[in-house]
Formats: sequence, C-alpha cells, structure tokens
Amino acid sequence: MTMFVVAALYKFVTLTDLPTWQSRIREVCEQNGVAGTLLLAEEGINGTVAGSREGIDALLAFLHSQPEFADLEHKESLDETNPFFRLKIKLKKEIVTLGVPGINPNKQVGQYVNPEQWNELISADDVVIVDTRNDYEVAIGSFEGAMDPKTQSFRQFPDWVKANLDPSKHKKVAMFCTGGIRCEKSTAFMLEQGFEEVYHLKGGILKYLETVPKQQSKWQGDCFVFDNRVAVNHDLQRGDYEFCPACRGPISAEDKLSDKYEQDYCCPRCHDQLTEAQRARFRERQKQIQLARAKGKRHFGGEG
Repeated sequence: MTMFVVAALYKFVTLTDLPTWQSRIREVCEQNGVAGTLLLAEEGINGTVAGSREGIDALLAFLHSQPEFADLEHKESLDETNPFFRLKIKLKKEIVTLGVPGINPNKQVGQYVNPEQWNELISADDVVIVDTRNDYEVAIGSFEGAMDPKTQSFRQFPDWVKANLDPSKHKKVAMFCTGGIRCEKSTAFMLEQGFEEVYHLKGGILKYLETVPKQQSKWQGDCFVFDNRVAVNHDLQRGDYEFCPACRGPISAEDKLSDKYEQDYCCPRCHDQLTEAQRARFRERQKQIQLARAKGKRHFGGEG
C-alpha cells in the first residue's frame, strides 16, 4: 500500500522578499505533488504538508539547499490518504500569532529538552508543567499533571501567564505544544516576563510520540493535528475523531451523544455560539460537500 508522508516543519529565521519565497516554494511543491499549508512571515516558515516520499524529500532538499533553512528540522508521520486536498502558501505577519510585539525567538528562547529527558523533567516536584495549546486540543490529550490554560487562541496565552504564574514562586516551568513552534514564542515571552528557568519539549508532542516507547510514556490520550486526520494516537496513526464543520474542533463518539450535536452542522462546543445565519451557511456548505461526494469529487469546504 502506498503511504503518504505528512511533514510538520517550522523555522524561525529572518526572511525578506516574501512573495519570491512564496513563488519558489509553491513551484517546488506543485512540481512534486505536495499539498498542505505553509505560512511565511518575516520571522520564518511554519506549516504541515503531505505527499509521496519522493515529493516530500524533494521539498526538504530544496529548503535545506537554502542558507536560511539549511538546519530546518521536521517531524514525519504516515497516512493512507493525503490529509490535504490542496496547497496553500500564505504570507502572514507572524508564523504563529502571539500578538505581543518584540517577542523574537531568534534572540532568546527557553532551554530545549529532548524527548528522552522530558519524563525526568516533568516528574520533578518543583517543576510546573504548562500545555501551551488551546482548549479543544488539550481536551483530547495532554501530559500527566499539565496545567491547561483553557485558551481559545494563542493570543490569550500572555494574559493567562500574567494571571496565573509568578516568577518569584514558579522557579521552573516546563512547556510543550504540538510541534514545538508555540513554545518558541511562549518561552521567549516567559523570559521577558522575568522567569529564569523555562524549558520546552524539543520537537513538541509529535517528536515525543515518535521517540518515547508507549510503555514509558507520560502522554495521555491523542494529539490534535491541523489536517484532516484530526488527531493521531501514540503510534502516530489516525485517531477516532472527526472535524466539526462549524468550529473545526474535534468531535468524539461521546460528543455525538449530546443533544447539542447536529450531524454535519455543529458540535456541543460551538452549538450555543452559532447564529441562525451561520447555521444556514454551514448547512449549505455541507450540502455542497455531500453533492461533491456523490459525484466522486472532493469539495474544498470539507478540508481541515
């Protein structure tokens, strides 16, 4: 069976002439059948793409051939189908939006901790463990004992830190996220706020799941991913979740038992937040998706 390679990557590096980078990377991806989403900003590159082994290797070879991305690292997993329907390369102000001016991971970040040493660190009594992801991600899996900021967007994280953590009390803070990129920004922010010992999981949860044997793991549940797989388990295989058509959050089997779950329209998480106009729009979109499926086609409105 032919398997698709899913590659998550990021790199904080100063980039100029973003439209040229956008054009060059798009050309390489299109020539090699690579789909997915990549974000480009003056602070670097971030995204997840998928394609054949040869296609992903060609893209990585191109990036590594550029001085700006020579040491770029990535995480891989496999899937039976391409979790992306198309290629999107977007120009942004930030490759991960914290919304705090002046935070530059190229100048300072926390101390990296390899997956092999992570269990020992988070087992220490004097270490505060913080999950930097959003509430819908944390809901389906996290590390034992981790604090959940219950944020709905990464922009809310700085305010949560100011309200819940104190440099004079919380001497050691260990942070983690999906692939590592949010921790680059969050640890840089923490250092600016006066925290001295700030650690983050190198390569993020995905690298941990790839590296640490399941029997030694302190990870509980699945890991949310930003593509049509929705989540992956400890073996980096597709989990048992679906995307909500409205809020794009994960839907579990338990969610489907709720009276606030409407198949193909909304989930318990977003049911009470939708206006009638939004409901009508989502129903129409789902109608078009179903019509496309009946014709054996993919509809982009169903893409994660």
